[in-house]
Parts: sequence; structure tokens; C-alpha cells
Amino acid sequence: MKKNISNSLAIFENFKIRRFYDEQKEVWYFSVIDIVAALTDQVDFQLARNYWKVLKNRLVKEGSQVVTNCNRLKLPAEDGKMRETDVADVKIILRLVQSVPSKKAEPIKLWLAKVGYERMQEMADPEKALNRSREYWQKQGRSEKWIQQRMTGQETRNKLTDYWSENGVKKGDEFAILTNIIHEEWSDLSVKNHKNLKGLKTQNLRDHMSEEELIFTALAELSTRRIAETDKTQGLEENRIPAVKGGKIAKDARIALEKKIGKSIITGENFLPKSKNKKQLS
Repeated sequence: MKKNISNSLAIFENFKIRRFYDEQKEVWYFSVIDIVAALTDQVDFQLARNYWKVLKNRLVKEGSQVVTNCNRLKLPAEDGKMRETDVADVKIILRLVQSVPSKKAEPIKLWLAKVGYERMQEMADPEKALNRSREYWQKQGRSEKWIQQRMTGQETRNKLTDYWSENGVKKGDEFAILTNIIHEEWSDLSVKNHKNLKGLKTQNLRDHMSEEELIFTALAELSTRRIAETDKTQGLEENRIPAVKGGKIAKDARIALEKKIGKSIITGENFLPKSKNKKQLS
């Protein structure tokens, strides 16, 4: 796991849950031992660690993928030093919760839902995810035109990632690499730099794009997929080529529009609370 991450502490009842956000993958990772401590209502860290050690051995013997899918990261320990410990994303944490007999299992699931990570219902019924997203954007004052463009862009994105998944590109790092190539090619900014321009941290960049930014992102990803399908590209290295070409098509269109309107469509505007400082690319 690449260490392009920022840390944050979450609180469940009286338990501190260490978590880290991977900016490149846009995924939260939670400390497994902290989750186990909360599940078992164990305030003694050493006892919680011993419980996890025993549970890990049992899960391995049972052939569970929970342990295999855990990662190792250095997290701040009680003595202030950075020490390696097991971490997992929310999907793995939910599986872990099911493996521990605990009256706290349901409260922790609800807690995960409250902080925005529970997607079980949405996986069973994708329409719920779409409706919830629409309601969320409406409450934030987004126009129907913007919402429609955001949802159309997401559909275009999903078709591209489906192609990648079916043709040897690995989810996670490889998806992020190709996404960044496309984005940097059309916008002249990396995903990270575009987020920095908008003053974003853990927020989803696309949720803070202007209508124009959404349209050109979708054009770049649509073009990338069409070229990849035509060339029948396989794996990360072959798919770099359509990523560059697809991004270039959107870049040429962007430059042509900017010449007509006399300004850049890449903007530092965002939908954060008005107290946030906004930046505008000149």
C-alpha cells in the first residue's frame, strides 16, 4: 500500500478508532485492533491485541480471506511512536465484525453507516445509492442540470472501469494510475493538484467539479474506453496508451472552448461551506 495518506481519529462510544485515508485510492483504512477492542469492550490494548492474534489464527485455519486482505501500516501508538499494525478497509471490517460474537456488532455497523461507509443496502439495490446521492446533492443546493451531468459522468466512469476490470487492469493502484493519466492529460493537472486547487482534502473531486469540468472528464473517459475497445488493450501498460489519447481528445476540446470564451474552465470553485477560501485558476 502506498503511504500517500493522512490520518484521522474517529470515536465509537468511548473507544478511539485510528484510521488513515489513502488519498490516491480515496479509501479509509481502520485499525483492526481498535475495532476488536470496541467489539469486545476491551479497554486494555494488550488484551485486545491478544484477542486479535487468536482470532487471526482461527480465521486463517478456516480459510477466511479477512486476514489475507488486511494491510500493515505504521500508526501512532499510546507511547507516541509509530508502530506497524493491521488495518483494513470498511468491507473487510464488516466481515470481521461478523466473525466476533459481540453485542456491539450492530452498533458498530450503524456507526460505520453514520460516517458514510455502509454500502450493504446499496450493493443489494443500486437504485438506493443513486437516489441517496441525488437527495444529498439536492440538499446541498446543486442544480438539476449539475446533478444530471454528475450522474451521467458516473455512468461513463463505470463503463470504463468495467472495461479495465475485464481486461487485466487491477482495482486500486492501477485504476488510480490510469485515472490520473487521463485527468492530467485533459486538464494539465493531476487529480491531487486539482483537489488542492479546490481546497479539498478527503472529499470526492467530482462532487466539487463545475458542469464544464464534469463534461470534459466524461469526454476524456468515454474517449479512453472507445479507443481501448477498438485497440483491445490488455493490462496496465497497454491501457496507458488509450488513457493518454482519450485525455488528449478532451484537452483539445477544452482548449478550443477556452479560446472562444476567453477563460479557463479549470476552476478552484467548490461546494464546501462558504467560509472556505475559494481559489480560481487564472
